[in-house]
Amino acid sequence: MSESNNKPALRYEIRDRVAYITLDRPGVRNAINPEVRQGIIESFADASVNPEVWVVMITGTGDKAFCAGNDLKANHQNQLAGRRHVVPMTGPDKNIFEAVLETYKPTIAVLNGLAYGGGLELALACDIRIAADHAKLCLPEAKRGMGANFGSVLLPRMIPRGIAMQMLYTAEPVTAQEALHWGLVNQVVPYAALADTAEKFVRSLLKNAPLTLQRYKHMAVKGWELPVQTALRLDAGPNPYLSEDRAEGVRAFVEKREPRWKAK
Repeated sequence: MSESNNKPALRYEIRDRVAYITLDRPGVRNAINPEVRQGIIESFADASVNPEVWVVMITGTGDKAFCAGNDLKANHQNQLAGRRHVVPMTGPDKNIFEAVLETYKPTIAVLNGLAYGGGLELALACDIRIAADHAKLCLPEAKRGMGANFGSVLLPRMIPRGIAMQMLYTAEPVTAQEALHWGLVNQVVPYAALADTAEKFVRSLLKNAPLTLQRYKHMAVKGWELPVQTALRLDAGPNPYLSEDRAEGVRAFVEKREPRWKAK
């Protein structure tokens, strides 16, 4: 996706089994405009089915913001131009956060700065969140007359309900350290160490059987609110039990070597 100056607003690269998605609008704190929205949907859609991708990582450019949410200036210009505001879960396009949530491979959000509004919702849609120690997380929609549709559903399921409702009602940010305390992020590291920490974590996942990780994602997402007995019978995602990788994993254990996964 490109801005009017032809500078990419979103970069999508695949290197060594990892899809790297980078929001690249640092001048507006990597805010989401229509081009970025479509780019995220298309990038995750490709990563979801691309056999060369085993893990997905998303981050932002610079040290100010992972993503400040929707580009409100662009929204205001659309309003002045008389364009209809798109209500969540309506319209012809897939919901951006569902596109991330329904990518059945490990997804990691690397929070290089503030994650506000839609930016936090984007991070919530990922499986793992690694944050720089100066990052702040916030759903400010109550101060903007918006709705945080995705966040209002996901947040109370991920952290204690009272803390989630406080974040929603007050629209005040929490620090990375507070987010770590409540389990909203998995790790907090100095900004200087963020890229290396994220890369090492992603590489560690590649040592594990990719079909098993995909199976975990299917089962965890699809069985989230199901009764245990029902979830156990989902049999969702690839079946690692009958895969070539299962035989390879057992063989590698017996031979005391690292397995050579094929995702088959």
